[in-house]
Amino acid sequence: MSRIAYVNGRYLPQPEASVNIEDRGYQFGDGIYEVVHLYDGRYIDEDLHLDRLERSLREIRLPMPMSRAALRLVLREVARRNRVTEGLLYMQVTRGVARRDHAFPAQPTPPALVVTIKRIPPYPTDIDRWGASAITAPDLRWARCDIKTVNLLPNCLARQAAREQGAIEAVLFNPETNMVTEGAATSFWIVDEHGVIRVRHLDDAILPGCTRAALIAEMQQAGIQVELREFSLDEMKHAREAFITSATSFVKPILKIDGAPVGDGKVGPVVRQLFDIFARHVKGGMKNAA
Repeated sequence: MSRIAYVNGRYLPQPEASVNIEDRGYQFGDGIYEVVHLYDGRYIDEDLHLDRLERSLREIRLPMPMSRAALRLVLREVARRNRVTEGLLYMQVTRGVARRDHAFPAQPTPPALVVTIKRIPPYPTDIDRWGASAITAPDLRWARCDIKTVNLLPNCLARQAAREQGAIEAVLFNPETNMVTEGAATSFWIVDEHGVIRVRHLDDAILPGCTRAALIAEMQQAGIQVELREFSLDEMKHAREAFITSATSFVKPILKIDGAPVGDGKVGPVVRQLFDIFARHVKGGMKNAA
């Protein structure tokens, strides 16, 4: 069965789905996107993702393409028509179709909305097989990384560099200060040499990750302390443990960075505990599960 996409009010087989060549998302990257994990027929942290979508749209002065209630119906209908209960949903909103000009269209155009979904393997259960490696790379992105725009070329280049070195993620850092920002497509965390769990504080330099927020909420509920404070490359190199979070990575241990082991190179006790906590969150066993 062909996958079904939602494109501007129509549900279409993906081979037949298309957007106008003068869509501003295609020509300028003038748009916002979200990726949401569907588990057992439930969108995980759905409200966090929709909140972030609305915030990002406000930041680029773009209205929601429809009410939140209507959008929820579209998301569920896309999953239903594709018969997907475990997958990843992608939604993108752009400023729509207009004659090519860098400034916004003089006459407002309807926002364009595209929604797709794909199946993914079941949620991981063996954390020891879930660990991965990363590289470091200078953060060359624009100054408003808190907005989840479709402008992802620097992220793509960083991820490609990681792949070419046999890694799954690039840990980005400010080349002027050597302070870590985040992963190319994830939030990046460490357990520092003193045993403190740390992740960079939110500001314009990083994306407010929904999985990051959900995990912090679960940690607070469990009485686990976390410091929202940036750290340097040197502090990262001396960390006991490291991990990434995202809607696609969940809680993924990073066991090696730039070829050097993190700590003893094995999954540590803190990441193991957080992996279990987030697994319960996803599976609906904790207060904040979607």
